[in-house]
Amino acid sequence: MAEPFKNLFNAELIHAMAGNLARTSDQFDGDQFLGRALGGLDDLELMERSEQILRALTAAYAIPFSDAVDAMLAALHPQTDAELSDMRSDESGIAGWAVMPMAGFVARHGLDTPEFSLAALREMTMRSSSEFAVRPFFRDHPDRTLKVAADWAADPNLHVRRLASEGSRPRLPWGIKLHGFVKQPSLILPLLTTLRDDPSEYVRRSVANNLNDIAKDHPDLVADLAAKWLKSADENRVRLVKHACRTLLKNGHPDALNAFGFSPPNLKQCKVTLSSDTVIVGDKLGISLTLLGGDKPQDLLIDYVIHFMRANGKLSPKVFKWTKITLQPGEARTLVKSHAYRKVTTRKDYPGRQHVSVRINGQDFDGPAFELSL
Repeated sequence: MAEPFKNLFNAELIHAMAGNLARTSDQFDGDQFLGRALGGLDDLELMERSEQILRALTAAYAIPFSDAVDAMLAALHPQTDAELSDMRSDESGIAGWAVMPMAGFVARHGLDTPEFSLAALREMTMRSSSEFAVRPFFRDHPDRTLKVAADWAADPNLHVRRLASEGSRPRLPWGIKLHGFVKQPSLILPLLTTLRDDPSEYVRRSVANNLNDIAKDHPDLVADLAAKWLKSADENRVRLVKHACRTLLKNGHPDALNAFGFSPPNLKQCKVTLSSDTVIVGDKLGISLTLLGGDKPQDLLIDYVIHFMRANGKLSPKVFKWTKITLQPGEARTLVKSHAYRKVTTRKDYPGRQHVSVRINGQDFDGPAFELSL
């Protein structure tokens, strides 16, 4: 079984932080820090552990904020260009997950000194990521932080460039929602345009995720932007735009589909059948789709939809990716898909009559029902 994610914040990491921080300031109370950071650690989840370490840092420094941050910066690892997954704290300095509560310290206590604090977050993000810590600055000092982020977007360090995009995501998971950018995504589009052809896939992926966030509130804007960005686009940008539009494509947004060459399907037949009309949780449900092409060649983006029974007795659809094919005029094609009906933590199953449909280039085709048994 994989190690729980929360265990990234562990006693070894905390002791490594204490050793490095004690080295850079004689005003750092290591015993105070260790006692507060380690207390009840096993009972806490990931973000709770980071918060506890942040509070331990606050208690351990009896010096002004700027002096404490300078001491933290002096304790950072000298390497600034490693892959995020390879960053670790050692005797050379602090890097990796240990930086998160330090960046949180800057966000918690440094909002009144944004220039100093943003410069500190730039240094910290080169040893981890300050994507959560920078968000209060985008919220409280949007103009000033956007100006700094424009410089970050041209920074030689890929982690700093990524911070400009990842930190400004309107709906970053685990992060505070940036309501200003939810309402006015045009404020961050210049950053994303600067970074769209970044040499790093890591940075481009962040741009795509930012656009996917925007698409949840402004689908037409992102669909229009996708069509523009796809003109004369290289392979990397096409991959970025496709990932950015994943929610739009899944939801069958017509302009987004059209941007990728998916027009309304022209089919003489579209029939969905199931391997069984009764399914037990833990079994696999076989889905078969029979197609007969129309009078012209066409690219088809095909997803399947399971309409799950909810607690209120109503059906709720969930879209699953299937495949992309090219269907010739009059061509008959049968596709088969197996859906594992296993228990998941994100959804509770309810017994009763449910059904399957397929979505082809944004158009839904109904399918048969089946009975779910627990």
